[in-house]
Amino acid sequence: MKRFWKSGVLAAALALFGGAFAFSPGNVECIAPANPGGGWDFTCRTGGKLLYDLGIVPRPVKVTNMPGGGGGVAFAHVVTQRKGDANLLVAASPATTLRLAQGKYGNFTASDVRWLAAIGADFGVIAVKADAPWKTLDDLIADLRKDPTKIAIGGGSAVGGQDHMKVLLLAKAAGIDPKALKYVPFDGGGEALTAMLGGFVQVFPGDASETIGQMQAGKIRILAVLSEKRLGGDFAQIPTARELGYDAVWAVWRGFYMPPGVPDDAYAFWVDAMKKLEASPEWAKIRDESGLGPFFKGGADFEAFVKKQVADFKELSKALGLIK
Repeated sequence: MKRFWKSGVLAAALALFGGAFAFSPGNVECIAPANPGGGWDFTCRTGGKLLYDLGIVPRPVKVTNMPGGGGGVAFAHVVTQRKGDANLLVAASPATTLRLAQGKYGNFTASDVRWLAAIGADFGVIAVKADAPWKTLDDLIADLRKDPTKIAIGGGSAVGGQDHMKVLLLAKAAGIDPKALKYVPFDGGGEALTAMLGGFVQVFPGDASETIGQMQAGKIRILAVLSEKRLGGDFAQIPTARELGYDAVWAVWRGFYMPPGVPDDAYAFWVDAMKKLEASPEWAKIRDESGLGPFFKGGADFEAFVKKQVADFKELSKALGLIK
């Protein structure tokens, strides 16, 4: 009886402590819903590498680029073909929630996937080539006021998507008709930035993490950041649009969702993994070097945050005339 009691206690303890994360990751894959070089690609490659470097996953994370439909191709793939895949992470941002809010993913909704966590916040920027005629944001706004159709703005999202919304809000703040802007969509920030460097478009409303490398190389000039206050590091000398008189702020959380049907124990493991990643000094260093700010939400808190953002974006899109 005594041995039975001890074994029962041991079994209960194992169930309580050892069984909390009965799931163990295997060959982990991260889908970046765009071509290489953009924010989603950055999220997968940086986050995936750190998960391995910190010993959270046993093998390097495979990154799969799956562009198309502003993230819609990847979303549909995950919902319809990867149900229950506990080794699959998918990069997400407000671009994802914005498209969901506007009904751009067909009949799919935010409830069709499991929202995992946000691990940092990027911020929008307004960038031009280093040899562009606009030295300041005021210079660019002045020319846009004269004729907004003569300046091609290339973003890494579809019409009505995240990059487009940045310049729509900026135009609105500057008293320019947002519908008059000439916006050219690309499949990801990497493509849009390359197009600007090639002279096919003149302005790139990207994110800090997407542009820091080209800024450091002296190939682009960032006219303003769309944050509430100035960023640190290499961005410290760049003014915010708000301090220049244009009330346009766009914070870009970086995070992940998972397929529907992922077991609760696996989901709990990944929420805990994201907490460890976000709290690590290694991530703090990467975040600071990339122009990101601290921002963490995980599990149920993140899911509630996402669903509220979808609702808010729906109202904003209606106000800007993007949807009825």
